[in-house]
Amino acid sequence: MKQCLRTVSGKHLAALGFKDKRIIALEADLKESTQSVNFESAHPERYFQLGIAEQNMVGVAAGFALAGKIPFVHSFSSFISMRACEQVRTSVCYPRLNVKFLVSHGGISTGTAGTTHHAIEDIAIMRAIPNMTVLVPGDAREACLAIEAAVAYNGPVYIRLVAQEAEDVYKPEDKFEIGKATRIFEGDDITIITTGTMLAQGYSAAITLAEKHKIRARLLQMASIKPIDREAVAAACQQTRLLITVEEHNVLGGLGGAVSEIVSGISTSARLVRLGINDHFCDVGSAACLLEKEGLTGNNIVKVALKELSQ
Repeated sequence: MKQCLRTVSGKHLAALGFKDKRIIALEADLKESTQSVNFESAHPERYFQLGIAEQNMVGVAAGFALAGKIPFVHSFSSFISMRACEQVRTSVCYPRLNVKFLVSHGGISTGTAGTTHHAIEDIAIMRAIPNMTVLVPGDAREACLAIEAAVAYNGPVYIRLVAQEAEDVYKPEDKFEIGKATRIFEGDDITIITTGTMLAQGYSAAITLAEKHKIRARLLQMASIKPIDREAVAAACQQTRLLITVEEHNVLGGLGGAVSEIVSGISTSARLVRLGINDHFCDVGSAACLLEKEGLTGNNIVKVALKELSQ
């Protein structure tokens, strides 16, 4: 089943608001798009519409955090990571305030909105800021678990969602923990490491590799980009021949970059291939067409895996 992450997340945050009165929501004139409208309906007295002024909104969130609240800042990922970057860095992360950024429309999920609304740099920007925790959930259940983990964590958290529906992959027994990968499949031939909704593409690729090519792929969902599960990456280097990272983000600075930093310090014969947006601005088109063009599909993961294993 497919579900819209921002809709599910908006409803879940509203539900959490009944349990924890410290939670408040801030919005920058995008409540229908981010689905913060759910929190507004449930808790109008704790919902603050700041208008199209993202930098100011982050500063207001910092003030609320100093007053003991847990502010959830809503906007598009491109606007928070770039337009309000200085305020995120200096007003929130430098003093390590308890502000949560629940951002939508990550990657190229805005499709026809074009480059101004695509967010292919945000993971790299956010993970480079000290004290920031970066979470990129892949399906509805993982998104809800990531929000719960963010509420329980004392410090800045950036939670990145996409604008499109995502296939449910998480099983009821799957757990999410900040700093840990979720192992979806076992395997000792190759390791596919996904983040965000590339989880579904990695899931599809792992099944195809097993059923059609007798290749056992370990599938790690790395929703926690920072802190990242160094032990899981190191084990993959030692136990499998090939690592493939898959992300809806520039190949520079995101998941692939984070994994590369770990692999570079390990003595291993395993090869690493990074799939993502190859350091260029994307075209304008539907999200599905753009993902296909950028090779971010299960079929292309299989193609790359077979090519690399044949060398």
